[in-house]
Amino acid sequence: MNKQTRYEALSAFLKSKRANINPQSVGLPMGTRRRTPGLRREEVAQIAGVSTTWYTWLEQGRDIQVSSSVLESIAAALQLNNDERKYLFDLSFEVNPNVSELEVQQIKISSSLEKILSELKHCPTIITDRHFQIVGWNRASAHVFLNFEQISWEHRNLIRLVFTRKELRTLAVNWEHFVKGFLAIFRAYYGQYVGDEWYNRFLEEMTDLHPEFQSLWQESQVSIAPEVQIEFRHAKAGKMLFNLTSLQVQGDMDLRCSVYTPVEESSTELKLKRLMEKSDD
Repeated sequence: MNKQTRYEALSAFLKSKRANINPQSVGLPMGTRRRTPGLRREEVAQIAGVSTTWYTWLEQGRDIQVSSSVLESIAAALQLNNDERKYLFDLSFEVNPNVSELEVQQIKISSSLEKILSELKHCPTIITDRHFQIVGWNRASAHVFLNFEQISWEHRNLIRLVFTRKELRTLAVNWEHFVKGFLAIFRAYYGQYVGDEWYNRFLEEMTDLHPEFQSLWQESQVSIAPEVQIEFRHAKAGKMLFNLTSLQVQGDMDLRCSVYTPVEESSTELKLKRLMEKSDD
């Protein structure tokens, strides 16, 4: 991500977060002359204790000097959570400028991760890299989602697949909720690897091919490890309920392990067992 692109991403993020704040939540009257939702720029500046001109320049994506203490004030004024705060800092400071030299490579996961995948027999599990390229999965995930073995490496990107494959579009009862969880993690990576031009090429491709991608991306949700419950309507097994737990794998490859655990009080695990047993017959 070059400097101008990084500033544009920062500008879009600040505008999105400002628009999401209810003026009454910070002690301001709603008023009758607000032309846009959320706070005005001067109100954010006042709450953060900075000049309106300086904050305006920051939100406009100008090349200005920022400090950690001022960013902390901006984060507090915009009511950012920890993941959003880190994203703000990642975009404001180019902490990893040499990442652009890295190329997408087919990663071979370790034998210990392979063991974990095989042991999670009835918990669909997918391992992805920082580009959301699928580098590992277990049998349960192949039965619930897709048989990733039949998808070539260059097309085995989880973000791309949830937009292009009809099986995944119809699987989740609330498809947008399903996608937003992935995009929130993806944005966290996007901010962290500010030197990797791959992200900009990918975002341009997805925006051109899938109009709904842009609107979902512009919501600017950020989450390093969301934990959510998801309802699926599987073509063969029917209603299935899973708790999604996203875990970051320690190491230099920056892998993520997404585990879908069957909700205990549901019949999901039994349905999954039967589904897998039928395929063995």
